[in-house]
Amino acid sequence: MLILHPQAHEAAAHAGEGGAAPNEAISIINNEGQTIGQAVLTQKGDKVVIHLEAEKLTPGKHGIHIHQFGKCEAPDFKSAGDHFNPQGKQHGFNNPKGFHEGDLPNIEVDANGKVAIDITTAVVTLQPGHPNSIVKADGASLIIHEKADDYATDPAGNSGARIACGVIK
Repeated sequence: MLILHPQAHEAAAHAGEGGAAPNEAISIINNEGQTIGQAVLTQKGDKVVIHLEAEKLTPGKHGIHIHQFGKCEAPDFKSAGDHFNPQGKQHGFNNPKGFHEGDLPNIEVDANGKVAIDITTAVVTLQPGHPNSIVKADGASLIIHEKADDYATDPAGNSGARIACGVIK
């Protein structure tokens, strides 16, 4: 499990955290509109756990981010807007002027094109009505990029094209 805290972008694995039931399972589609996986978002105290399972991806590291709008229009997913960034910061865990609330740790896709991972973030919420809530009228989206995020370059960490998307409502 990857943990995202305001002070650090990756931490040790944790298991068996108690908390709320899953808020929503979202379908993940590729740039051809085919379903390639799903993500389940769960509020656990002041953190959100994203359980992602996907396949048919290129092996290696990929950037993954929460984007500002709940729209996944293939093939480029630009309809999802920029990274979720209500505080107007720059991109990247290693950027002294960053990071966006939508920035998440890279994911590692195995040699078979599959990924199954839990990512925990403490900088967004699933509770409506908060400035950092990703459950809002115009939604948000979870985007997987073609390359790894370099955690520094604004606006998207040189992570390349958007290759998969899921709508968060």
